[in-house]
Amino acid sequence: MRPTIHARSSLLSFKRPSYSLPICWTFPQRRHRSTEATSTPEPVQPSLNPRWLSDVRLRVGTCLMHGVQPEQVKEAGEILQEVARDWRELLLGSEGYLTGPTRRGLYRQRVVWGEEDSMGHVNNVQYNRYAESGRIEWAQKYGKFIDPANAKDWYGLMRPTKTGLILRKITTDFKFPMKYPDRISVYHKLGNEPTETMEAFHFDAVIVSELHQRPAARVVEDCVLYDYSKGKKTTLPPLMLAVLQETWRLQEEARRTNSERVHGLLDRVRKLERESWDRGGSR
Repeated sequence: MRPTIHARSSLLSFKRPSYSLPICWTFPQRRHRSTEATSTPEPVQPSLNPRWLSDVRLRVGTCLMHGVQPEQVKEAGEILQEVARDWRELLLGSEGYLTGPTRRGLYRQRVVWGEEDSMGHVNNVQYNRYAESGRIEWAQKYGKFIDPANAKDWYGLMRPTKTGLILRKITTDFKFPMKYPDRISVYHKLGNEPTETMEAFHFDAVIVSELHQRPAARVVEDCVLYDYSKGKKTTLPPLMLAVLQETWRLQEEARRTNSERVHGLLDRVRKLERESWDRGGSR
């Protein structure tokens, strides 16, 4: 069966051109005033349109078609160059994924013809296999690059020896049907902050089509830590806990830094629009 694709369209729109603005604004719920204490309302934070990356290219191209000055051509080129060079960091980093070589799972792995089904797209089961392989690589890289002093413990997470990581539940949200030829990259991030008493992991994973430069599927993995020697669930060893707490900190830092970069790019694009097709008298 073909995957069901859910569309979201709660975006503001220009009259010209016909594409949507790249952000939608989420307004906080109104709270009742308290007679005991008053709090400063939180500022309204814009949420990114999932298609912001392709929209940026389209919007910059529209500006160039309507005629711009040499300095604006230079600005448009710099925007497109930054997006082309850093699209993974901008797209995934703004969600908290760590995209460096020592953190990513699968990277630019080929989609082979045999992974397609009779419907002419990659079979749904294959996405879970991509996620599984990415999760194993995630653990292996901790032992190889991030915490080599405890490499044996990290490698052992995927083996039924001492402390292992067992998949309890997996949920896959298909975004669009990938086809051969393509390449995929898989990234994992911690879905909850590690604590001393934690016996379960929630991982968020994203399977990215390199051809389309956007997620083909999003996966949520519910895993438990299991002590094979005692035959029951267990908690994280202290050394691993400290490493994963640092990972959580880096995820939050990546989210903040790259979100600011993306919103900065969108502001630059909007300025370019005001100086080209959306300037006074250009309509």
